Amino acid sequence: MTPTLKTHRYGPDQPARLLALHGLTGHGRRWAPLLDEHLADVSVLAPDLLGHGHSPATAPWSLEAHADAVAAVLDEAQTGPIVVVAHSFGGATALRLAARRPDLVKSLVLLDPAIGLDGDWMRQIADQMVAYPDYTDRAEAKSDKVAGAWSDVPDGVIETELDEHLILLPNGRWGWRMNLPAVVTAWSELARDIALPANIIRVTLLRATRTTPPYVTPELLDALREALGDRFELVDIDCDHMVSQSRPVETAAAIRSHLE
Repeated sequence: MTPTLKTHRYGPDQPARLLALHGLTGHGRRWAPLLDEHLADVSVLAPDLLGHGHSPATAPWSLEAHADAVAAVLDEAQTGPIVVVAHSFGGATALRLAARRPDLVKSLVLLDPAIGLDGDWMRQIADQMVAYPDYTDRAEAKSDKVAGAWSDVPDGVIETELDEHLILLPNGRWGWRMNLPAVVTAWSELARDIALPANIIRVTLLRATRTTPPYVTPELLDALREALGDRFELVDIDCDHMVSQSRPVETAAAIRSHLE
């Protein structure tokens, strides 16, 4: 049985026009600043992915399982084909969804998507997460964000993320509201082959040019260009990995171009 994801809703009380998929260690409410401030007129579904936020951590944690859980959200909402905006691991999930359930995906806006990555690199990240899964306090958690992919995100957005997603763990330390085995497994999934949309749909990819090493590989770009032709668009954004948090105006503009 497919687990039921906790799904946050934004915008007017109307049939959803946009699905928003977060990245690893994230949650659906991470989209709130972008949606509330720049897309308030758009009805949006933003689920917590498996093992994240308030969603169950029921195994398996494969990309197929993530995509099927998201498909169940859309089936329940009876959205029909919908525009999907997806960040990082969410991008891998969105591509898998477009391959498995093309009837549900109208087009994709991919924010620095991650898939088809080097297996040794993914093992190193997973090792680091297992070795250092939590923090002494809120200040240490914030410092970790600022020193990494959130370096160019406004301080207020980081504080909101801490308020929403940082929790006191049973061991007395602090960590993100997520299931560690599910997230560690997901890093392995990012070393898998690239899945491509089953239909020739429009795909816009916003590549964060400050991400080092880059998550967007030449192989991903070549595969999308070959599969989609002129329906694929690459846009370089001068930011680190958290595209929608650091560059919300550009992100909202890309999304609106798919909703028109």
